[in-house]
Amino acid sequence: MSWEYIKFFEQSIEPQWWQWIVGGIVLVMLELIIPSFFVIWFGLGAIIVGLLLLVAPGLPLAAQVLLWAVASVAMTVLWFRVFKRIKAKTLAGTADSAIGEIGLLVSAVAPFARGKVRFQRPILGLEEWPCTADAEISAGARVKIVSVEGSFVKIAPV
Repeated sequence: MSWEYIKFFEQSIEPQWWQWIVGGIVLVMLELIIPSFFVIWFGLGAIIVGLLLLVAPGLPLAAQVLLWAVASVAMTVLWFRVFKRIKAKTLAGTADSAIGEIGLLVSAVAPFARGKVRFQRPILGLEEWPCTADAEISAGARVKIVSVEGSFVKIAPV
């Protein structure tokens, strides 16, 4: 094999910028079929490579593939390390895990009147919950969750 043949072969398989973007869009759309929230990062990595090739054409194939791999892995790591940790902190478990949490009563509550209770950290995704109680409790009191009843929490004084 001559060098000219190898060089021609390398040029013929080198993807263009639009092929990277189309491939990236296909991978992002594939996420709709495979709901793993993992394929999307490879699609976004391909879109990044396509946009980079649009701005700076002539990047060798090896550099394109390396850039795609690095961008995809970096976004995947970012998702699992940063965003998943934030999501886990804000959405803390089930209704049973909320029972016993201590909060501060923002507005007074009576047996047949609703009040509001605020927590230091989000409970089931919210910092402030509408609440009910069996007894009258004045605003500013510390209370704990006795049960979760639909979109309300039932509270009792601490």
